[in-house]
Amino acid sequence: MHFLRNLIILFLICIAIKINLCVPTIPSSLKTLPIDGHFDFKQVHHAAKDFGNRYSFLPSAVLHPKSASDIATTVKHIWEMGPGSHLTVAARGHGHSLQGQAQAHRGVVINMESLQGPKMKVHTGNFPYVDVSGSELWINILHETLKHGLAPKSWTDYLHLTVGGTLSNAGISGQAFRHGPQISNVHQLEVVTGKGEVVNCSEKQNSDLFYSVLGGLGQFGIITQARISLEPAPKMVKWIRVLYTDFATFAKDQEMLISGESTFDYIEGFVIINRTGLVNNWRSSFNSNDSAQASHFKSDGRTLFCLELAKYFNPEEMAIVNQEIMTSLSQLNHIPSTLFQSQVPYIEFLDRVHISEIKLRSKGLWEVPHPWLNLLIPRSNIHIFAQQVFGNILTNTSNGPILIYPVNKSKWDNRTSVVLPEEDVFYLVAFLSSAAPSSTGSDGLEHILNQNKRILELCQIDGLAVKQYLPHYSTNGEWRSHFGPQWEAFVHRKSTYDPLAILAPGQRIFQKAAPLSL
Repeated sequence: MHFLRNLIILFLICIAIKINLCVPTIPSSLKTLPIDGHFDFKQVHHAAKDFGNRYSFLPSAVLHPKSASDIATTVKHIWEMGPGSHLTVAARGHGHSLQGQAQAHRGVVINMESLQGPKMKVHTGNFPYVDVSGSELWINILHETLKHGLAPKSWTDYLHLTVGGTLSNAGISGQAFRHGPQISNVHQLEVVTGKGEVVNCSEKQNSDLFYSVLGGLGQFGIITQARISLEPAPKMVKWIRVLYTDFATFAKDQEMLISGESTFDYIEGFVIINRTGLVNNWRSSFNSNDSAQASHFKSDGRTLFCLELAKYFNPEEMAIVNQEIMTSLSQLNHIPSTLFQSQVPYIEFLDRVHISEIKLRSKGLWEVPHPWLNLLIPRSNIHIFAQQVFGNILTNTSNGPILIYPVNKSKWDNRTSVVLPEEDVFYLVAFLSSAAPSSTGSDGLEHILNQNKRILELCQIDGLAVKQYLPHYSTNGEWRSHFGPQWEAFVHRKSTYDPLAILAPGQRIFQKAAPLSL
């Protein structure tokens, strides 16, 4: 009997040892680091969630830093622990990642919104700029710079994102055809590398790190400060939408508008699939130039293409701006009865997506799975892509906005880490789907993921030379294919600035303690 009892005790001890080996303990040394902020080892569940709502990896701890020094101290400590430590570090801004990119399974997540950097400071003059924390939201930058009659040149469609988050990817919206992405409008960065070093970098100082971090998917450093280029801000925006039934005509007009000196300051487009009552929905925000004809227009059962334009202006310029707009619109080949215009304050236009967010939150439709797919497609292949996707794959409905518009590659700096198609003009095509929780129908997660898979397979089979924006892959081979000839330089940069692969493990590009292979 005693033997059996001792055997059971021994068995339970072995189980306990096995569990402790499988679940890493929190290094007690983290608790004694000399930082001004604090670690939380219990309330960590929020750091395992993001906007994508598809992946959830619990960290061992969440750091709430008060300064860049707190971040550097933490990263340096983990660096000094060496490759034997399991700990990795992920910087989490506003939690808008899609596939767990800002999560760190059993590692440390840095809550960047706790960062208390120097107060935002606007510098006026002939070449204005603003110094901001990497944790600052773009909407806050807009509010502060407008006090000085200034604003950043390039945006994302949604402004409630952090500076560090968008600069680690690119930051694209309808201004990119003229100003390039947000990463083309940065003068200087402060970065914490994977060795725990705080480094100031720019085009002229530590330039390799500067360009590595921009579009670098968080692999080379954590952005703690940035200097953003500004321009004079307008007070008002003419917001225009026109419709097309033919994709070739739609694309031709878009490409004409982004070439040369365009009248417009913002050029985007989107796809409308089998939407009923479209014109009536727009009437609450837009005025039609021909209300009688517009009322007879039917969108039901059709695939339409909408060209969305914006012209910035000040009230005293209204007469000349209206003339410029009408001249430019006369060169387009849209459906004549579908010209819709609105006039709104500049800040209302830029923050337009937030209005939709408020509505979706009120209906409980914001915190749902978002299986987004963002692609960069060479101009020469966009017609094949559109014909196959909008003619064969997405025919009955879409589960969210589908953006499609061209940008000029000349406005992007090829020294950054971002991966682009080879051609001078390429299209951003963004399938911004939302999945209905628990649904097994066409609005369910599985159905949307299968559609995404079919789209990616089409691109591969037809050799469309597509690159993913906000890329997500699970194997080393897929990442190598994504980077192509840039892979060797990317690995070299990783070995220089984060040789133990401590940073941004959620991207799944490198594995900690695994050799960095070319």
